Amino acid sequence: MKIWRFAVPLLIQTAFILSIPAQAVYTHITGKTVVLQTLPVDPYDLLRGYSQTLSYDISRQDNLKKLPGWDEVVKKAPGQDKKYAPIAQNTTIYLTLQEQKLSQQAAPSPWKPIRISTEKPTSLAPNQVAIKGFSQYNSVNYNLETYYLPEDQRDKINKDITQAQQVKPGQPQPFVVEAKVDTQGNAIPLSLWVKNRNYRF
Repeated sequence: MKIWRFAVPLLIQTAFILSIPAQAVYTHITGKTVVLQTLPVDPYDLLRGYSQTLSYDISRQDNLKKLPGWDEVVKKAPGQDKKYAPIAQNTTIYLTLQEQKLSQQAAPSPWKPIRISTEKPTSLAPNQVAIKGFSQYNSVNYNLETYYLPEDQRDKINKDITQAQQVKPGQPQPFVVEAKVDTQGNAIPLSLWVKNRNYRF
C-alpha cells in the first residue's frame, strides 16, 4: 500500500490538532484585554472537580435584549420560542464592549456591552472590542465558560469564592474575569479576580 495513503490523513489530522493552540496563541499575542462581569456561582460545584462553569452578565439574553441591534438580530435569526429562546440556536453574534473608567479597587472594572449584531463591526473606537459568541437556548456562549482550577491553587480559590459569596446572606457576590479578544472576536481567558485577588489561568 502506498505511503501517501497514510501520510495525507495523518498530516490533515496533525494540522487540525495544531490549529487549535495556534489560534489561542494568536489571540493571546494580538488580542485586547477586556474584563467581564461574572454571575454568582454555586461554590459547592467548585468542590466537585478541577473546573468550574462560569456565566457572565453578557451570557443572558434577557440582558442583551436591552441593547441596540437586538431587534435586528432576532429578525435575522428568529428562534423557535420568542420568550425563552428568541435567537436561533448556534447563531453567531458579535457583542461590542466598551472599556469603563478604572476602578478604585484592586480588581478591574468590567467592560460595558453597548451593541449586539450578527456581523462583525467594521469600525470600533480604541476603547471598544467586539467579542464573538454563539446562541445556546436563552444564553450566549463565548468559549470562556469553563475555568480550569490550577491544582496548587484549587483549595484557595474555592475558599475565596465561598467567602466572597457569603458577604451578604442570600446575595452572592460576583467576580470578574480578564480575557483577551482578537480582531476576529475570538476570546481566551487570562485570569480570575476574586476578593481583589488575581488568579492566572
